[in-house]
Amino acid sequence: MTDDLPPGSTPLTPAEEAGLIPSHITTRGELNELEQANILEATSWLFTRRAIKNVSETTFLKELHRRLFGQVWRWAGQYRKEDRNIGVHWPQISYEVEKLCAEVSYWIENRTYSAEEIAVRFHHKLVWIHCFPNGNGRHARLAADLLVVQLQGERFTWGSTSLDNPSDVRSRYIESLRNADEHDYDALLRFVRT
Repeated sequence: MTDDLPPGSTPLTPAEEAGLIPSHITTRGELNELEQANILEATSWLFTRRAIKNVSETTFLKELHRRLFGQVWRWAGQYRKEDRNIGVHWPQISYEVEKLCAEVSYWIENRTYSAEEIAVRFHHKLVWIHCFPNGNGRHARLAADLLVVQLQGERFTWGSTSLDNPSDVRSRYIESLRNADEHDYDALLRFVRT
């Protein structure tokens, strides 16, 4: 199932693929449908709750990933245990997430950036850390949506289309993340509202 990944996706290791819960999945399309159903269920649960928890807490971030992918992957909500071609060295994940959560709290408390920019920077850093074996972009986008709503803003539009499939919109998204790697957040700030 890893041979037809869209550009910018990270393939799973054989051990991670063995964590697939449903045994009937044989194609990338079937996997995408199953993951999307799980994500829709989790998103509905999250946004129909009266109060969104503090998104910038490590325990919530793990729980969010578990809710998004827990019906599909046994390792949902657990940090990856192997290095990738992107992301931090896997033993540093916990430290980097803790550091990010502290930074976000500081930014909010001190109004360092606007609510939108705080959420965008949070999203970028979560993607950069690459916490989980799979679903990092989807997890980080929803975490950013939850954070901007928690800060009294509106959910982002993320290019107004699915970013899971190859497209010009996905390419623009990936390019805006690369710009953010160089501390230029302008393209990503524009992208989240297109």
